[in-house]
Amino acid sequence: MNDMNELKKSVNDGGVQLVWIGLQRKWQWSSGEPALYLNWGFGQPDGRDECAFMRNGEWHDWPCSKSLTFICNSSNRNTGLVFVNQTKNWKDAQSYCRQNHTDLVSVRNQNESQQIQKFINDNRISNDVWIGLFRDSWQWSDQSNYSFRYWKSGEPNNAGGDENCTMLNPNALGHWFDIICTNQYPFVCHEDKLILIKENLTWPEALRHCRQNYTDLVSVHSEEMQEEVMNVVKRASTEAVWLGLRHSCILGIWYWLSGETVCYQNWAPGNGTGDEDCESGVRSGAVLSGGDQRWISRPETHKLNFICSRS
Repeated sequence: MNDMNELKKSVNDGGVQLVWIGLQRKWQWSSGEPALYLNWGFGQPDGRDECAFMRNGEWHDWPCSKSLTFICNSSNRNTGLVFVNQTKNWKDAQSYCRQNHTDLVSVRNQNESQQIQKFINDNRISNDVWIGLFRDSWQWSDQSNYSFRYWKSGEPNNAGGDENCTMLNPNALGHWFDIICTNQYPFVCHEDKLILIKENLTWPEALRHCRQNYTDLVSVHSEEMQEEVMNVVKRASTEAVWLGLRHSCILGIWYWLSGETVCYQNWAPGNGTGDEDCESGVRSGAVLSGGDQRWISRPETHKLNFICSRS
């Protein structure tokens, strides 16, 4: 609600009536991956349906309750694909693939699309087939948690069957409305203070990247900043993430790149002592991406994701 109050103030100060916010219903794969590569047929998706099938190499949306044959991903050494010549609705097809193979097939790039079409041609499959693409529930564009809701009563209503984006109406107490994505409105952007970079770099490489593109590796000198780090680090692809935390072998202390010594402490047990093994190389600080997200000491040559700060 604090975010909403700030947003309403910003919008009211601008004197606008309706604005886009970053909430949208998106397509994703049954495997959980976002649908970055798209290969829709002409006029597709029409916005009314939630599941997708393949016809002549192109995708079409259709009601998930309809019955079609389908293709599963599998551990098959030759193609990794299995055609199931049974008609099922999309949910039952997904369950069948997960129980007997791996999952409904994903088509994540042009190469996979061509491989699947070759598989269809080689097996002389002439009918439409379910693929693992479906439209999920509402998601924020920055992938943050969709737990807070501020819809106007009766919304979202998907009037016309194609309302997959969200606008805010200051005249309706800032409540949200679902609406067609092709409408044109002003919009509100935000800049995160912290940026998670999902590249695996050494600590010096991460430092260089942050200073060239943002401000610095993040310094976590308070519990408040640690909470912000915890919100970001959950999306990391490595077990720990570099911070702007450095050990001085000469002084035998840990310090932040922002200049502060480490007063606020969040070390995992056995980490963060002044008595580091300097003979094995310079040590730097990272935060665990899982569990209680404590700080750990690691050689600077390890390759991890990292967090940059904008200020």
